Amino acid sequence: MADLTKRVLLIINPCAGKSSKRAGAYDIISCFPSDYEITTEFTKCVGDATRIVKEKAPYHDIVVCCGGDGTLNETINGIMDMPKRVPIGYIPMGTTNDLADTLGLSSDYREAVKTIVDGHMNWYDVGLFNNRYFTYTASFGAFTRSSYNTSQKMKNLFGYPAYFLNGLFTEVKNVKNFKAKVECDQGVFEGEFCFGSVTDSASIGGIFKIEESEVKLDDGKFELFLVRKINNFVQIPLLVDQMRRKKYDGKNILLFHTSKVKITFEEEVDWTVDGEYGGAHKDVITHNLEKAIRIFSPPGKFFRADTPTDIDIEIKPEVKEPREKKEKKERKERPSRKERRENKDSAEETVIAEQEDVQEIIAEDTVEAVASETKS
Repeated sequence: MADLTKRVLLIINPCAGKSSKRAGAYDIISCFPSDYEITTEFTKCVGDATRIVKEKAPYHDIVVCCGGDGTLNETINGIMDMPKRVPIGYIPMGTTNDLADTLGLSSDYREAVKTIVDGHMNWYDVGLFNNRYFTYTASFGAFTRSSYNTSQKMKNLFGYPAYFLNGLFTEVKNVKNFKAKVECDQGVFEGEFCFGSVTDSASIGGIFKIEESEVKLDDGKFELFLVRKINNFVQIPLLVDQMRRKKYDGKNILLFHTSKVKITFEEEVDWTVDGEYGGAHKDVITHNLEKAIRIFSPPGKFFRADTPTDIDIEIKPEVKEPREKKEKKERKERPSRKERRENKDSAEETVIAEQEDVQEIIAEDTVEAVASETKS
């Protein structure tokens, strides 16, 4: 009888989200049916989720991460390095949960678990930012630093408005313009930009919005979002309001759909990748890896209706031949009895010849030795 047990690796970030709303491991596990075998792991430091996935995921059927967008990013980075990419479940417990909102996932852990158990999956594109993967956004410029500079205590108190408050009081007077050359599918653009984002989501940081009809999560395209330079900080509230209302004028605010992006700056610029610090870079190249993973999520407007979800993602699996066919092939390739006898005779003749040569050499050496002694 076939084993119908589903082996689940549950990765929990205990620091994610507001502590008052954070569900415990037992609460989450109790929502799964009895035929789900749960192995629970807790992250302890940055990068831990990736390590856990690489070590444990090959022995499980599903990987479920519970945390914020950063935890999901680490989980996907681990999955992308697997020969067989198991499907991912996501229980959003972060502060903003931009991607979860786009995926149509509930912030109620009970509903999120139900989505996983219901079993519907969608293909999902993954981005490659230089040499690391990202799930929904890589950004530079205005307000992006606040996503990783905002303290956990402030996030717990205010939720996602904490990012905006922190940016308002600490960054608004220090907004910079960056000279850059931007190359994408639509062409090459040069100029000064105060903000830029390569994204696959309808919302960035809960502040910047993209028209829902412009976004598809499985089409192999990024949404490239650029805001041209500002001359004084008084313009910022107007630009933010314009972006929240999804008004892209094509002059100050640009939006493109592209499968790859290359951005070259005159100086190193700080980047934010999925809400975490992504390093300072002078040159950035991003690629969209179409339909790279499967993620448990309901059917929705951000996915194409014809997307299949029942195909395993596996890198050239070894095809095993049936036993009878393999034995027949071996018999066919095996030398005939006559050939084996001739080979055996030939081998025996070779051995005899080699033995005679050795005996001849020994005899010659003996004769020489005796002659030498006689002479002396």
